[in-house]
This record gives sequence, C-alpha cells and structure tokens, in this order.
Amino acid sequence: MTGPDDEAARRAELRAAQDKAARLFTAVEERGIIRAGVSDKEASAAVRDLANELFGATRHWHKRIVRSGEHTLLPYRENPPDRVMTEDDIVFADFGPIFEGWEADFGRTWVLGDDPVKVRLRDDLAEVFDLAKRYFEDRPELTGEELYAEVERLAAERGWGYGNVHCGHLVGEFPHTDFDDPIESHLMPGNAQPLRRVDPTGRVAHWILEIHLIDSERRFGGFYEELLTV
Repeated sequence: MTGPDDEAARRAELRAAQDKAARLFTAVEERGIIRAGVSDKEASAAVRDLANELFGATRHWHKRIVRSGEHTLLPYRENPPDRVMTEDDIVFADFGPIFEGWEADFGRTWVLGDDPVKVRLRDDLAEVFDLAKRYFEDRPELTGEELYAEVERLAAERGWGYGNVHCGHLVGEFPHTDFDDPIESHLMPGNAQPLRRVDPTGRVAHWILEIHLIDSERRFGGFYEELLTV
C-alpha cells in the first residue's frame, strides 16, 4: 500500500498531466483547429500532432475523439463516419494523452455559431460538472451509482438528457488498474462501492468525471471531462 508521500506525488502527477491537457485544448482554440470546413478526423489528427509538438506526447491511452453535429449525441463506444464541421455547428473533443507515464483525460465543447440553445448546453456542461463535483466532495461515502443518478438529475433539471451509461471512470498511471468487475471501474448504475477506496494494488482510486448532455429533439449534444478526485 502506498504511503502519504507516495499519494501526494501521485496526485501531483495527475494534476500536472491534466494541466498539460488543458494547455493543449487552449492551443487548439488559439490555432483555430475547430472550425467550419474541417472534418472531425482532420481535427483529431491536428490535435494529436499538436500534443506531440507542445509536449512530446505520442501516445494516447484511449481513442481520440472529435465529434460534430448529430455525432455529438453518441457515447464513446460508437464510431461514427467522418463529418465536416459547418458554420453553425457544435463540436466536442475527448482526448487521453499520456504525459510522462501519466494519463490525462480531458473533454471540452465548442459552439461555432451563435445558436442560443447550443450555447446554453455548452455553458451548462461546466455548471453540471461543478455541481456534481461538489456533491461528491460533500458526501464521503458516495458510490458510483449515486453520483451517476445525481448527474442525470442535474441534466434533467436543466432540460437535457444524459448521453451515456456512465459518467466517469478510473484514471492513474498508464495503464491504470481496473477492478475485476468493470462496473466498479465506472461511475454508473450497479456500482454500489464507495468511490473513496483503494484499488487492488493498494493505491487510492482516482476518478474522471464526464458530463455528456444531449438534446434528442434538436439532435446535438456536448461533452465536458476532467479529474474528479484531484
């Protein structure tokens, strides 16, 4: 089992990896990678190359995702065809770069036009994330299924659906250690284990929180993701 000094170092490494991912996404905006006329696959490749240019990151621990339009309704497991972004589009990116052996997992959403409903959804993503994180922080015994239920409630309260069967997962050193039961590796129905626990290696379990809000009627969604426990 790791000691307090080791755990402090792990938290610092996870935070440092996320900080680099945030800087990467800021650079994505500054360089105009997400824009009308660019395809989802072209944007994904550009973000990949930018991660290498800025940080020497050449590996990603999960598939790189850039989705636009109706494809933003789809959860991670889906593999939609390529699509070209339009002037009045909504786009999200979900990348898991590995920085010096540590996993980051970061997701953000952009609105290319000024559609007020898309703008509201984009803004609600960060608000729901912050409220869900506060809900976690205020409840020491919170389970994965309880947090998922709260995220669904927060989404519905704002008039949105929720776009996935879970709202987060374990994260850590690459490759992170899953629990024997895959449900216990995710924030989802059926995970009745407290989130504040150790994994099979004796290390503190750290979690990513994902917010995937969708508007099924208007056929678009948005995504926001980062560390929950650090």
